Amino acid sequence: MKYKVLLIDDEPSAIEGMQLWIDWEELGFELCGTCGNGREGLRLMKLLEPDLVITDVNMPLMNGLEMIEAWQEQEAGRPKFVILSGYSEFEYARTAISYGISHYLLKPVFPEEAAEELREIHQELEQEANRRMIHEIASEEEAVALIRGLLYGKKADPELQELLDRLPGFQGVGIWNLCLIQTVPELYAELRGRAAALLAAYPAMVMMDLEAGILGIVYGMPADRPEGGTIEEGLNILRQEYGSGQIYMAIGAPEDSLPGIAESYRSAKEALQHFFYNPEYAGILAYRGIQGHSFSYHYDHIRLMDALLDSVNLLDADSYRRALEEADRSFRAQQVAPEVVRKIVIHLMYRITELAPGAEDGGGEQGAAGSGIAEIQQAMIPLDELLSRLLLCGEMAIDLLMREQNQKSHGIVQEINEYISAHFQESLSIQKLAEVFFLHPVYLGQLLIKKNGMTFNEQLHQLRIQEAAVLLRGSKLKLSEIAERVGYVNYGQFLKRFEKEMHMGPNEYRHAKF
Repeated sequence: MKYKVLLIDDEPSAIEGMQLWIDWEELGFELCGTCGNGREGLRLMKLLEPDLVITDVNMPLMNGLEMIEAWQEQEAGRPKFVILSGYSEFEYARTAISYGISHYLLKPVFPEEAAEELREIHQELEQEANRRMIHEIASEEEAVALIRGLLYGKKADPELQELLDRLPGFQGVGIWNLCLIQTVPELYAELRGRAAALLAAYPAMVMMDLEAGILGIVYGMPADRPEGGTIEEGLNILRQEYGSGQIYMAIGAPEDSLPGIAESYRSAKEALQHFFYNPEYAGILAYRGIQGHSFSYHYDHIRLMDALLDSVNLLDADSYRRALEEADRSFRAQQVAPEVVRKIVIHLMYRITELAPGAEDGGGEQGAAGSGIAEIQQAMIPLDELLSRLLLCGEMAIDLLMREQNQKSHGIVQEINEYISAHFQESLSIQKLAEVFFLHPVYLGQLLIKKNGMTFNEQLHQLRIQEAAVLLRGSKLKLSEIAERVGYVNYGQFLKRFEKEMHMGPNEYRHAKF
């Protein structure tokens, strides 16, 4: 099934780029319209009824978040929104989360990066379409749908309270809360079934599948019962049973009415994010335990990217590892928001694979399992593991580039030496040699040392002084003329180098008897 997409951006080049470089049809989408501001976007959403809206944040007349807010105040359901933003605009993520938006694309948009995000969105749209096909007959199923709407900011429906009044166990509820459970995809179905079995005896509870493979459990308790009753006991059993697996459980802040459950959802999501830096938290992480520990949405990604990409270009694995260690320390010290770190890492992996195609998957099945970009986008991966995958990607890139350089260098040193011998009288430098032979200057310098046993400069001076010695013995040229002829612009440098190589001055050498 194909889904309609509306593109909103005040930069025509950005719209044109997304139209041209993204294969919408192959990804299961069709473009239904474009516009350049939020006001026009509201009009086109009503007219075209898109399934997906990709919108920039900063636009004239009405920005992207204002448009979404205005739309959600008057409409329900479709479309799904994707936010376009730069690194400096991640503060907008706080507002976007409250609207139920979990998809972002960084500018500039890379086609491969966008394709991965769109595949995930297409899958979500398919799942949502399938869910809409199933007619919810039972009162409990209807309640789940209405409560899910509350989580995403919809206003309380009067029908919801009528449904809850008819369900056994929901009468007398005075406190509401929510637990979020996230695990690896292969465990999700099994864990969901086990959670349903463990909590079946607890009546005031509904379970639902949320975005990004998260299981949501909304539950109520009588106002006079202290928090931490039966349902938390069941959740602790679940946590113990899956203790060896990758499972994260977070509880939000309690609310005294069900219409306020969206705030519990927000706070539970915030608590869940703290597993990013502390994946070994024991038991269940409650919002009250991390309240006041906020994340930073600003980070100097340029310095990190330059350090890592320079290390790859220079084939310096040690420098690459040190840069990642420094990134680990700075991420933790600044408590950078997990979604910011994740986007930076994915962006870096795309840049590294541009330098060394194949580094993302290591050229084989084993590498793909260890460092796949798609898996990073789909799973909640702690910082340690995320940086380990970035380390693997960089090390593989450096290894691939070194092998490529070694293949190119096979037999090329002779050509380089011949070129130096033919051009040593000229203004020759390692940079010029690198341009002639299409090699990185640092790598070229290291290659010459390895093969010739001396640096490029030593080799150059040796050839020049040898030629000067021949001219001194076989011509009547002035010393300054000889210096210039063999490549020295500075006569003083010629004298200094000659004495160092020949252990006597050029005039003494000319008249010496051997």
